Order: sequence, then structure tokens, then C-alpha cells
Amino acid sequence: MAKRLSAEERRASIIKVAKRLFAHTGFHGVSIDEIVKEVGVSPAILYRHFESKDELYAAVLQEFSATRESYVEAVVADDNGFEQVLRGMTTVFVSSIMNHPDMLKMEMHSQLEGSTASQEFFLNRWKSFTDYIEYNLSELQSQNKIKPINEKAAALMYQGIIREVLIQKCLQQTDRFHETPVAILVDEVISLFMRIIEIA
Repeated sequence: MAKRLSAEERRASIIKVAKRLFAHTGFHGVSIDEIVKEVGVSPAILYRHFESKDELYAAVLQEFSATRESYVEAVVADDNGFEQVLRGMTTVFVSSIMNHPDMLKMEMHSQLEGSTASQEFFLNRWKSFTDYIEYNLSELQSQNKIKPINEKAAALMYQGIIREVLIQKCLQQTDRFHETPVAILVDEVISLFMRIIEIA
């Protein structure tokens, strides 16, 4: 006879299945019936843990967000310069996504879902990067160490190029860069970014 799960274990098993399903087809592509069938429970059991599909989706987004490392804290030490910290943050972030590509899928779906929880999830995924880049480029400009630059546009560009690397490596069926390891590709795009902002 199978062991009866505690309420906490049952809730975790529902979230685990929902994470996978939502990551593959998004909020609107998954029904409660599909989730309960995969978990092996009745809808009544699911609704004991989550009042609605929206609440379950928010819990899944929260679960993904909880795995988000504090990328700045992971790499800031002593007097590392802007480039070294940015490379360290990016290495930790890219590694995390490569190990859990469903996070990237959820991020892509969250842009299309339109709910407040989805939008907050998307913005929070990149907040460490945008805050770090915008603040530091502003400081470097005030010290005349870089030419005038729109730091918000630079942070957006950086987010875009790193996301595109991850899309190529995690989601594309035919990877144009299959011969280039992700670490090398990331290193090259960071070098290009540093050339563009021209730190003196």
C-alpha cells in the first residue's frame, strides 16, 4: 500500500507537476483536469490546496522565484570591478537556467500571460542585472570613466543578448552555436558589450 502523503507533501507534488505543465504550454494551455490526472488526485483535493488555477499558477511562479540566486551577493567580493562582477553574476545566472530550463520557459510564457503575478515574475528575473548595470554605468559616467550612455538602454541590451544566448542553448531545436559551449558564447557576448560601453 502506497504511503499517504502529508498535506505539505501533496501540495509540493501538485506544484511540481504544475511547474512542468505550465512551463511547456503556459497558463492558458493547461487545464485543472490535466494537472489532477498527472498528479493522481481528484479536483477536490487540488482545490483543498489551491482555491483556483490562478492561485496555483501564482504558487508555481513563487516556487521558480524562490530558486533565484542573489547574483550580486554570489560574486561580489573585495574590490572586483564592474566587468568582473557582471561576468560572475552572468555565470551564476546562466548556469542556473541551463540546469533548470523550465525557468526560461516560464519566463517566456509569463510575458504572454498578462497577469500581475506573471509580469512581476518576469521583471524580477532580471532585476539584479538591470539594477546593477544601471547603477554602475551611472556611477562610471559621473566619474568620467565611460562616455555618456543611456544606462537603461544598456541594461536592456544586456538582458536581451543574455536571454538570446539562453534561448539558443535551451529552447531552439537546432542550435546555430552547437559547436560553441555556452560559457564561451556568454564570454564573447559580454566582451562585445564591454566594447560597446567603452569603459576607460
